[in-house]
Amino acid sequence: MVDLVNELEGKVAIVTGSARNIGRVTAEELARAGAAVVINALSRKSLCEEVAEGICAAGGRAIPVMADCRDKDSIDAMATAAIREFGGIDILVHNAAVRHNIHFDDMTFDHLKDPIALSIHGMFHLAKATVPSMKQRGGGSIIGVGGMNSHRGSTGRSHLMAAKMGMNQYVRGLSLDLAEFGIRANQVVVGTYDTVRDASTAAPRRNLVNIPLGREGVPQDMANLVRYLVGPGGDYITGQTIHSNGGAFLNL
Repeated sequence: MVDLVNELEGKVAIVTGSARNIGRVTAEELARAGAAVVINALSRKSLCEEVAEGICAAGGRAIPVMADCRDKDSIDAMATAAIREFGGIDILVHNAAVRHNIHFDDMTFDHLKDPIALSIHGMFHLAKATVPSMKQRGGGSIIGVGGMNSHRGSTGRSHLMAAKMGMNQYVRGLSLDLAEFGIRANQVVVGTYDTVRDASTAAPRRNLVNIPLGREGVPQDMANLVRYLVGPGGDYITGQTIHSNGGAFLNL
């Protein structure tokens, strides 16, 4: 029987892209479970500070750290800040992403490189920066956040599909290489979710008829899944791709 009250007490988590939406709610949920949390974004400093302040006001521990997940030095500095402030790192959730829709006819090589740098290179830099501390602390958990469109396809998203599926396979590789150290690695996959997006990245709403449970997901749905996977209830889960989509995609 796993106790799911303060089950992450004493743990330290980094959640990238946690200024708003799924990243923010995930960071807040991990804090409610007892973890100290690093709130991260590339440019939304005031929002990161707001999230961290809210967690601290509720009795938790959190710090905002601005960092570019595509840049090794930036990631190393964020990991150093986490270790200096909280003593180590146990949990990594790589949620940061870009979501612009671009048809192949209009796509440049830079459009392709950007999401790959963020999702795949970013996961590499993050793992390199955090795994040594996880090893020292006797284990840990790595979560990559993917998207359903990468699995079933979507017009104008071939670059994003390549990036997220690349991260998916890299995470699976990490699960094998790091299992001996008690470090687990999984990917969670977001379905059709109700989140706030910039006008330039807004995707058309799908008919809810295509979602068997009859509703869009909300950030708390994913936060609940991540909390379970990184906690003691997920101790025997690694190398998996777990979907949260209300049945909209059946991963056979």
